[in-house]
Amino acid sequence: MNLNGSIALFQYWNRLRRGRPAPRRTEVEPADIKTLLADTFILEKDTRGEAVFRLAGTRLCATYGRELKGFSFPSLWLEKDQRLVSRLMQGVFEQNSAVLISYEGRSRGGHSCRFELLALPLDGGAEHPRCLGVVSTAEKPFWLGADPIAEATIESIRVIEPDKEMAALTSRAAIAAPSLAPTELGYAKPTGTYGGARRVRHLVVLEGGREDE
Repeated sequence: MNLNGSIALFQYWNRLRRGRPAPRRTEVEPADIKTLLADTFILEKDTRGEAVFRLAGTRLCATYGRELKGFSFPSLWLEKDQRLVSRLMQGVFEQNSAVLISYEGRSRGGHSCRFELLALPLDGGAEHPRCLGVVSTAEKPFWLGADPIAEATIESIRVIEPDKEMAALTSRAAIAAPSLAPTELGYAKPTGTYGGARRVRHLVVLEGGREDE
């Protein structure tokens, strides 16, 4: 997983489960993930066994231009992908799978944007399985939320092994670049050289070697 929303929700979910296949749904505290709530959702099974939205955040509903509660989750995708999405959600409900889906969403007006969706199991008992998830995007196009997403095409799918994923995230954090100095108005400065470091887009590259005395 690459986007902050997915990473933050996964880490929270992983802390809650404490080595179990999934945390109980009653352990999830909205206040603990308040910065993610606008993009999060909870799925449940309907009487047909299909995944439907039990709850959906305000920004997520705006992205699709409607209230998603009670809406079929697989129907967000093109018909050719709906059966695959249904099977993936059954794996989350019944086998405690954690699933990461990268997809391209296309709006009614012909715009497109790439999204990352993370779906995580919640233990609601055999009769009430649940799924906690988040939809993130690296882009913030001007039209998103005003021109609803009308269809989506899957680009990649990954079934996550939580312990290995957590180890990978920990390793990535350990080698992360140093903190950057604040930039004016939140915009990164252009690529260039600053003293002993080079700025490349949003990263600072520190030159290697040592300074001779």
